[in-house]
Amino acid sequence: MKSDSFRNKRNGFETMDGGMDGQGPKGKNPAGKIAGIVAAVVVLAVLALNSTYEIKEQEQAVLITLGQAQAVSEPGLHFKIPFIQQVRKVNTTIQGFAIGYNSENDEVDEDESLMITSDFNFIDVDFYVEYRYSDPVKALYASKAPLDILRNISQSCIRTVIGSYPVDDVLTTGKNEIQASIKEMILKRLEDQDIGIQLVNITIQDSEPPTVEVMEAFKAVETAKQGKETALNNANKYRNEQLPSAQARADGIIKDAEAQKTERINEATAQVSRFNSMYQEYIKNPAVTRQRMFYEAMEDVLPDLKVIIESPNGNTQTIYPLESFTGTQEDGEEEQPASSQSTMQGSPVQGSAQSNAQAPQDSTDEIAED
Repeated sequence: MKSDSFRNKRNGFETMDGGMDGQGPKGKNPAGKIAGIVAAVVVLAVLALNSTYEIKEQEQAVLITLGQAQAVSEPGLHFKIPFIQQVRKVNTTIQGFAIGYNSENDEVDEDESLMITSDFNFIDVDFYVEYRYSDPVKALYASKAPLDILRNISQSCIRTVIGSYPVDDVLTTGKNEIQASIKEMILKRLEDQDIGIQLVNITIQDSEPPTVEVMEAFKAVETAKQGKETALNNANKYRNEQLPSAQARADGIIKDAEAQKTERINEATAQVSRFNSMYQEYIKNPAVTRQRMFYEAMEDVLPDLKVIIESPNGNTQTIYPLESFTGTQEDGEEEQPASSQSTMQGSPVQGSAQSNAQAPQDSTDEIAED
């Protein structure tokens, strides 16, 4: 009986007596069922967790299927084949690193910061490099350490550019130009390397001489340069203030000279016209004109001169100056006849000529001063 029951169980059947073998009831083991259920749940959970992945806004993913990489850039929840496909995520935000100092504690790294300029001066220059991953697949598989490559390229380009500028440009006015030259050189080198990293920007954080003594000397030089610039600016200011007034004075002198020139020319032209008119009169009557010119010259030379002509009959005639039209004469002089006065009033020169014509040739003219 016992052997039949064992055979039935082995064949998957139960005995007629409900599995009773004479020793009491015996059922299936419940612990084994629970363990199987737990194992199945764990397997399903592992499969579920390994079949999905999430990409954030600032990330890109690389999906690797049996060694073949594929970039996934759309953010959100994505599915993959568990244990067959693998996912590696890359941060695509702008990141950076320092060259010449430690960004965590601001300590100077002389091995990176100490450089030599084109005029053989030593100088400490600190830079900060900003970058981002432009191609996640190349960033992961084109090189083993892309950041180290970018750092080495940056240091090489920095030393090359700094070595081509004098120390004054590095310390003061040439920083923007130096940064632009370094950035252009790094971009060209990264394009040749093609490692999936893009340079965003590189800036000079600080530049100073390596020692305190040299730093003080540079400060003294900069102070002298600023004094020079101040003196030049003051000189230019004074020049700009003085030039307009000097130009105005020069213009005034030129205008006065031109006015005097015009006046002299006009005066000379008038004198020429006067001389020509006198010459025309002189041609008509040379004796009278010559006598009149003599009297006019004597008037200019001796303004107080009085000319008196005495005729043979004892009468006297004043030729110069003319007597008043009222007919009064000075003391000691005889009154002239009416006919003589009318002749003098008409033309003194003509009257004198007539008197000379009436007088004999050997008569003597008496010229006396008052």
